[in-house]
Amino acid sequence: KYCLPNGDSGIIKTLDIPIYITKVSGNTIFCLDRDGKSRAIIIDATEYIFKLSLLKKRYDHVMNMIRNSQLCGQAVIAYLQQKGFPEVALHFVKDERIRFNLALESGNIQTAVASATAIDEKDHWYRLGVEALRQGNAGIVEYAYQRTKNFERLSFLYLVTGNSEKLSKMLKIAEVKNDVMGQFHNALYLGDVRERVKILENVGHLPLAYITASVHGLHDVAERLAGELGDDVPSLSEGKVPSLLMPPSPVMCGSDWPLLRVMRGMFDGAFDNAGRGAADEEEYEAADADWGEELDIVDVNGIQNGDVSAILEDGEVAEENDEEGGWEMEDLGLGPEEETPRAANTASSVFVTPTPGMPVSQIWIQKSSLAADHAAAGNFETAMRLLNRQLGIRNFTPLRSMFIDLHNGSHSYLRAFSSAPVISLAIERGWTESSSANVRGPPALPFKFSQLDEKLRAGYKLTTAGKFTEALKTFLNILHTIPLVVVESRREVDEVKELIIIVKEYVLGLQMELRRREIKDNPARQQELAAYFTHCNLQTPHLRLALQNAMTVCVKAKNLATAYNFARRLLETNPTVESQAKAARQVISVAERNMTDTTELNYDFRNPFVICGATYVPIYRGQKDVSCPYCTSRFVPSEEGKLCTVCDLAVVGADASGLLCSPSQIR
Repeated sequence: KYCLPNGDSGIIKTLDIPIYITKVSGNTIFCLDRDGKSRAIIIDATEYIFKLSLLKKRYDHVMNMIRNSQLCGQAVIAYLQQKGFPEVALHFVKDERIRFNLALESGNIQTAVASATAIDEKDHWYRLGVEALRQGNAGIVEYAYQRTKNFERLSFLYLVTGNSEKLSKMLKIAEVKNDVMGQFHNALYLGDVRERVKILENVGHLPLAYITASVHGLHDVAERLAGELGDDVPSLSEGKVPSLLMPPSPVMCGSDWPLLRVMRGMFDGAFDNAGRGAADEEEYEAADADWGEELDIVDVNGIQNGDVSAILEDGEVAEENDEEGGWEMEDLGLGPEEETPRAANTASSVFVTPTPGMPVSQIWIQKSSLAADHAAAGNFETAMRLLNRQLGIRNFTPLRSMFIDLHNGSHSYLRAFSSAPVISLAIERGWTESSSANVRGPPALPFKFSQLDEKLRAGYKLTTAGKFTEALKTFLNILHTIPLVVVESRREVDEVKELIIIVKEYVLGLQMELRRREIKDNPARQQELAAYFTHCNLQTPHLRLALQNAMTVCVKAKNLATAYNFARRLLETNPTVESQAKAARQVISVAERNMTDTTELNYDFRNPFVICGATYVPIYRGQKDVSCPYCTSRFVPSEEGKLCTVCDLAVVGADASGLLCSPSQIR
C-alpha cells in the first residue's frame, strides 16, 4: 500500500507472501522474503506519483504523465474531481454525460453546451441554464430555455435583462398557444394595460377588466365595459389612492456580464497539439485590457458583424503600417528633443487574479483543539467529535441551538450591493487596534463564564422560591453551556470544573424532588426520595429547606425515628428562620417519646452513600458503580452504556480524556 501526506492511500500490488522492504527505487522494490533471500519486485508507481505531483502542485509532471501514461478509468476521474481538478478530468472522459457534469463543475460553459447538444435532454438543458445564469451568460441561458420550451423562465429572463422586444414576441407566442396566464404575465412584464384589459375581457372577467381600465385611466374602454355590465358595475373603494402596477422602463438592454480576463491556466490547451501558436497570440491579445467587457456589435445599415470586425481590424493594421513607416532610415526632420514614441508594454496591464488566502474559519480549526472554536468556525462535525472524545458526549440535540449561536455570534455580515452576496467578516477574541493584520486570533464567543455565574444565582433564587421546574431548566442550561465555554487561566478552569459539580448536585436533587411529587400511592418511596434529597451537596439555606421537607414527610408517615434524624441535622445547621428551629425541636420532643418507624425504608444515614442518577437508589460505600465522564454523576453498573439522565449529554461509563476549555491546558 501507499500513503500520501494528505491522508490519501491505496493499494499498489497484491502479494502472495509477506516481504520485508529494504529499499524502493523508481518502479522497483528491493526486499527480503521469509527465507532471507533478497528479491526485486517491479511495481507500477504511476498512480501514487501522479497523486503526489498533484499534491505538490508539480503540474508539469502531471501533464507529462497524462500524455505518456495509461492513466484512465473512473477512479482517476473521481479522484481529480474530488481534489478540485475537474478541468483535468475532462481530458480523460469520452462519455458525454460525465463530460457535461465535469464541465459544469469546472465552469467550462462551452464544453457543457457541446455535451448538452449531444445529449439533448430536458434535464441537462435546465442544469446548463442554471450554471449559465450563475455566470451571467444571458445568451446561453436564453438558448437553454428555448431548447426546453420553458417560456415562463424565458419571459422572466427578458424582463430582468430589459429586452422588451422579445417580451412582446413571448406575448404573441402565449396568445398562439392559448396560454391565458402566460399572456397575462407577459402583459404585466411589458406594462401593457390595454392588453391586460383585453385578456380579462376575453376570458369573461368583465368586472376585473373594468376596474383595471378605470384605475389606469382608460376611460373609453371603461365606459364600453360599463355598458356591457349594466347594473353589475363594480364600485371602486373610496378613500384609497390607486397605484399603477407598471414595471420600470429598462435604461439599457442587459447583455452578458463582463468577465475578468486572466492568464491561461496550466492545463488550458496543454493537451491540444494543434493551434498552440494561435493560443499564444490569443494570450497576448488578452493582455490589452484589464476587464474583458466584450462589444456586442449589432448590425448597422446592413453591415454584418463580420464586416464590422474586418473594418476595425483593417484600420488597426493601417495604423500599425503607418507607425512602422516612421521607422524608415530617412531623415524625418525631428528635433533633437523629440523621441519616437515607444509602444506601450501591454503585458504589464494583464490582471492576474490573486491567490485566495486561507479562510479564517480554517485557521481557527487548525490552531485550536477547543470544541467551541470549531463550532464558531462552522465545522460542527469536528466540534462533535472533540466533545465525544473529551467528555463522552453522544446526545447533541440540546447543543444544536448553541452551535448555531456560536457560529452566528463569531461573524458579522456586511451588505455591499443589492446584486452582490453578503460579505462575512470574522470577529476575533481579544482583538485590539494594535493587533497584527497578518496574525489571526481565536473567534469571539457569545458564551462567557460570567454569564454562567449569573444563571447559577438565578437558579438559587428559583430553588429558594420553590419553583423547581424552572430551576431545573436553568441548571440544565448551565450544564449544556459549559462544554462550549472558553476561559483563559488555569484558575478559571478549576472554577469551571467546580461549577459542574455544584450544578450536577442541584439537577439530581431537583429531579428527585419532582419525581417525589409525581408519586401519589407510594408513601415509602416518597420518604426515600425526600431523604436522598438531603444528601445532595446543596447550599446551606437549600439544605435546611430539604431537611425540613424530609422531616415533614416522615412525620406524616409516622416514621418518627427517621424524622428525628432530619430534625437533629436541621438544628446542627443553626437555622436563621425561627419557624424551622421551632418545628425541629417539636419533632425531636415527639420522637424521643416514641423512637419507632412504621415503614421500612431503603435508607441508612449511618452508612455513607451516593445516589444513582437514573434509578434514585443509594449506592453504599464498597458497592460497584459507574460514572458519567462529563458531570461525574454515579450510577449502578446496569446503567453503563446508557445516556446520562442528569446532564442528558454523555454516555455513562464512556472513556473520555476530560474537559478542555482553555488554551492554557494545551500549552
